[in-house]
Amino acid sequence: MKLCNIRGSRNVEDRRGRSSLGRAGGIGGVGLLVVLAIGYFTGVDVTPLLTEPQSDSRSAYVPTEAEQHAAEFASRVLATTEDVWTDVFLNQLDAPYRPPVLVLFSEVTQSPCGGASGASGPFYCPADQKAYLDLSFFTTLERELGAQGDFASAYVIAHEVAHHVQNEIGILEQVDAVRRQSGEAQANALTVRLELQADCLSGLWASQVHGLMERGDLEEALNAARKIGDDHLQRRAGRVPQPHTFTHGTSEQRANWFQRGFDAKSIAACDTFEQG
Repeated sequence: MKLCNIRGSRNVEDRRGRSSLGRAGGIGGVGLLVVLAIGYFTGVDVTPLLTEPQSDSRSAYVPTEAEQHAAEFASRVLATTEDVWTDVFLNQLDAPYRPPVLVLFSEVTQSPCGGASGASGPFYCPADQKAYLDLSFFTTLERELGAQGDFASAYVIAHEVAHHVQNEIGILEQVDAVRRQSGEAQANALTVRLELQADCLSGLWASQVHGLMERGDLEEALNAARKIGDDHLQRRAGRVPQPHTFTHGTSEQRANWFQRGFDAKSIAACDTFEQG
């Protein structure tokens, strides 16, 4: 992906080198219910938010050259999403787009949706409209999951921003309301549709940065989508795939919906709740 002449985003919160334990402020009865609901909806562990605050300190932190390069890469990819979604919202929804903040952290941090760690992977928290990313996930993506290439990493960021797009247009809230009244299997099925829609919206983003793409970039994104399909990950863990436990979709579904968004270039084409 050709990002040399792309600006860096100003919507980046750098928490690398900061050790964050506990939570800020107390949680009352209503607040507790909100936190628990967010945890149920997002799948993020909210246990750390229910403990007393301990400390928040930053030591002298000097990132490696590779990590700093990854941080600059993430900032520039985020900037492309800002430009793309501003245009798409204006042209397709006749509405303004309010971009999310991307939080870069190392090892562990906290969010209103619960604790985040490198092991938990990137996620979007609708409560503060921020996406959380430990840059070491890029290494995990390539070395452990077999999704090589810079566009595979860009897809990860675009996918989390796509969840913010869903939040902006009200889809997350609508699905959350239905999930609260659903059993586990139906709730998982709804989450799959959310994730596949985010894949489709990521494909739409990719179609709008076509001029920045290099040979092989599209296949890198499609390969990444396949490598993080539920069926592939369950087989990789030595398990027989159990569709009722899926929360993100199969490899084929994820790649197909990304391709659909790339080809259609339309938010309307990404309605995974009405289309199969």
